[in-house]
Amino acid sequence: MLPETDTLREQQFTLARHLRDPDAHAPPPGIEARRLRVYRELFFNNIQSLLGSGFPVIHEILGEARWKELVQAFYAGYRSRTPLFTQIAVEFVTFVEERTDTLGVPPWLPELAHYESVEQALFVSDAQPPEHDPEGDLLDGVPLLSPLALPLAYRWPVAEIGRSHVPDAPPAEPTTLLVHRDAAHQVHFARIAPLAYRLLASLQANPTTGREHLAALAAETGADPAEVQAHGLLLLQQLRAQGVVLGTRTAAAR
Repeated sequence: MLPETDTLREQQFTLARHLRDPDAHAPPPGIEARRLRVYRELFFNNIQSLLGSGFPVIHEILGEARWKELVQAFYAGYRSRTPLFTQIAVEFVTFVEERTDTLGVPPWLPELAHYESVEQALFVSDAQPPEHDPEGDLLDGVPLLSPLALPLAYRWPVAEIGRSHVPDAPPAEPTTLLVHRDAAHQVHFARIAPLAYRLLASLQANPTTGREHLAALAAETGADPAEVQAHGLLLLQQLRAQGVVLGTRTAAAR
């Protein structure tokens, strides 16, 4: 005979498995069917509503029936790694990325899911920048990208996908974007040129001087180094004015 604590734990797991996937798992004995239905609908509807508000474009394109099937597959078969509601969107993105082939969803859906999740992720982020000099030299100092600014590149045109535009194939050029939360807590999306994306991605990945970033970009593209430096410095200055680049890292923060 199981100890009382083990019996309770097993009952809880049995109930949880049934609520997530009632077709595959029987309920624990002794609970009225009407009460079980209330719990099933309550839990599933909460998750469906939460994901629906976070992924409105996917919801609209798929339609109510297909969207419900996708949410049910996530709810029943995916083990989330967080108890936080604010992180459920991230878990859903991981779910569709890992199971695209078995879910039978369109090939653009994982990238669109990521794109739709970014706004919420930035909106709730409490990321803090390291020490920096807001007036630092953007060429000879180490430019610091705001932790609330994300350069993004997608194979599919995620910013254009909607009910009236569902692409059959990805375009020849990637979609490069900058997403940024400003001082007023508003999240902005902007289309940026591929070279601007490369510079921002380099700032994000490598704590080197602005001059070194721009020299590497010139070498990568085969462009004139002096021209890249002039245009790149202007871009960095504009991004600092927008709060995307915060300034330069201090020696203690490198």
